[in-house]
Amino acid sequence: MAIINTISQYRTVYCLDMPGFGESEEPKQSWNVNDFIKFISEFIETQGIKELDLIGHSNGGRIIIKLMNCKNRFKVNHIILFGSAGIVHKKKISQIVKIRLFKLGKLFLKLKPIKKIFPNMLEKYKNKFGSADYRNATPVMKETMVKIINEDLTELLKNIKVPTLLIWGENDTQTPIEDAKLMEKLIPDAGLVSIKDCTHYVFLERWNYISKIINVFIEGE
Repeated sequence: MAIINTISQYRTVYCLDMPGFGESEEPKQSWNVNDFIKFISEFIETQGIKELDLIGHSNGGRIIIKLMNCKNRFKVNHIILFGSAGIVHKKKISQIVKIRLFKLGKLFLKLKPIKKIFPNMLEKYKNKFGSADYRNATPVMKETMVKIINEDLTELLKNIKVPTLLIWGENDTQTPIEDAKLMEKLIPDAGLVSIKDCTHYVFLERWNYISKIINVFIEGE
């Protein structure tokens, strides 16, 4: 609401609850990034919007990155990304071992005799290895998360041709500051504002400061 209330003083703001988030119904089957792009593009077109700026946090940033690699019937003037996702890192050996053990465990728990004895054990096992977001998600949204986080968009960054502002907390552990530096390097017209002592939710932690930066970036004032 801080973002909406501030920017709406000089722009019309549309803030969408993506399907499966907030108060929007979840999709009937799992979605990938392209499905979210289609949803957003259709919304923009039904509203008759011809020009706009895009702001995205985390997964919202991931969707914007890929959206900017599509043929769109609207013009994007500015992009603002907070702690954007989209870069998939090479897994460490320990992570690879953990994933393989997890997959073996799933295969074991899917065996009919095991499922009959422990009908709920498979779901409990999955939740044990997942993040808090994953554990709290419905089966459809869990599948959606898996599809989304495994798609690496690094190669698409160079195709973003509009001014892009990257705002990052230096203590972000979900999308590390190294991701921001790589995005700044690969996006032709990008600038990075890294903020000390802030996390993945930098826009909540330092909004008064960030709002001034956004105002300068969008309005040029």
